[in-house]
Amino acid sequence: MLFLDNYSYLEHRVLNKQIDELNDNIRYYKSEIKQDSTKIKKLKNQDQIEKYAREKYYMKRENEDIYIIEFEGEKKEEQTDF
Repeated sequence: MLFLDNYSYLEHRVLNKQIDELNDNIRYYKSEIKQDSTKIKKLKNQDQIEKYAREKYYMKRENEDIYIIEFEGEKKEEQTDF
């Protein structure tokens, strides 16, 4: 004899899959928070702020020129660590 109701095996499989996806999201966001917090700690140093601004936003000092060289066929990659 087999009874199917709201607590069936199929419903539990769907819910378990959702739980696994949510746990994966939790792990991902915790690792992102950890990386961001280390970046924030590094940016408390004035030299690191300047380095980050120069690399990310191409900022420059007075009386200084910046030349950006892009080679044909190369894709510019975002630099995440500094």
